[in-house]
Amino acid sequence: MIQSFNSSLLENAVNELSKLPGIGRKTALRLALHMLRRDENEAIALGESIIEMRKNICYCQRCHNISEEAICPICNDSRRDSSTVCVVENVKDVITIESTRQHSGLYHVLGGVISPLDGVSPADLEIDSLVKRVSDENLREVILALSPTMEGDTTNFYIFRKLSDLPVRVTMLARGLSIGNELEYTDELTLGKSIQNRVLFADTFQHNK
Repeated sequence: MIQSFNSSLLENAVNELSKLPGIGRKTALRLALHMLRRDENEAIALGESIIEMRKNICYCQRCHNISEEAICPICNDSRRDSSTVCVVENVKDVITIESTRQHSGLYHVLGGVISPLDGVSPADLEIDSLVKRVSDENLREVILALSPTMEGDTTNFYIFRKLSDLPVRVTMLARGLSIGNELEYTDELTLGKSIQNRVLFADTFQHNK
């Protein structure tokens, strides 16, 4: 166990770094000492970039992806297929799918998945705004691209039921993805093929009944 430090400034830095996901106090101490050994300008640049990011990045009013403007660059891109929306759990999944270059439409970021054990209900997610988009924007296809976990499947089914009365094609990624795997850890080739070979959600649901 790490003991108290001789410097309160170092201890404060370690305390803050250890609040980051996956960073324990030992790793936080190593990072803090590393920054002390580097040129002062490097530490200043790191701190300023984080502050600038936190102050100036917001969420797109249309799809809830990160953006520096009210509407993100993807939603603003006239070359994208605005009739197709890919539904993902979080911003990391947008980045992952974009890396495959297999989706030319838009996105809708839910901000999580339904998980009663974690206290996450449909009301906590951007599901109602998705339904509104489908209705207002006359979308032709909604691709459900959530991770193939129990929570992801539950959310897929909930969204499918919410959209069932609207004239939109609801598809999901082909099950080339391993059950239980998070989307962000799937290799680009497998994910790309899953997007290309997506199937109607209704067919999958009927098959599994």
